[in-house]
Amino acid sequence: MPGSASRVLVVGATGELGTYAVHGLMTRGSQPAVAGRDPGRLDALAERTGCPALAIDAYDLDGCAGAAAWAAAVLGGLDGVLVAVGVPAFGTADSVPDAVAEHLMTVNALCPMAVLRGAIPVVRDGGFLAAITGAIVETPLTGAADYAAAKSALSCWLTVVSREVRRRDVQVTDARLPHMATGFESRGVYGSPPRLPPGADPATEVAALLDRLLGHLSSTRRQTPSP
Repeated sequence: MPGSASRVLVVGATGELGTYAVHGLMTRGSQPAVAGRDPGRLDALAERTGCPALAIDAYDLDGCAGAAAWAAAVLGGLDGVLVAVGVPAFGTADSVPDAVAEHLMTVNALCPMAVLRGAIPVVRDGGFLAAITGAIVETPLTGAADYAAAKSALSCWLTVVSREVRRRDVQVTDARLPHMATGFESRGVYGSPPRLPPGADPATEVAALLDRLLGHLSSTRRQTPSP
């Protein structure tokens, strides 16, 4: 439907990057649906924005996989999905407990994979599937092997999926955003972060990502003849 508002599901919407994405989408005339883990923060976001909201948990992979179908139902279709979930941990590989390593893989890889796996048959041809992985995929930090491994697993998965949906002109974006000034590293579930350089402005980075994603939607809509 050329000219119609883009319908986008944002998962991890109550985090800093996710919240920037929700407001940025609305500013650009899109219709977001939001999903996240914390019911209280999710309800507050929904009340502020009027966006439909769904509480999901990273350990409920079936629930994660059903988020796109829910969003398509409440929005009347789905043009794109952006996953902005993630949690870090720090420590040498021999010091990180197995339970922490499992948590990192679940939140940073299995949850986003489940969300996007469920979105593949739901998102329209010419739409997009995106996840924020981060610069750690390109430059793994010493003392963050498990965190880097989880994000790299997601990155690899996205690369293969991009080939599988290419015929539908669905853009798969591995958003390797730089280290940003969000305080993310201070919220690690284990260990202490290394000394990091000053972070980039998250609002600027998210805005540039949204422009890329919505630009793809605009270009594919222009190529689709009107009925």
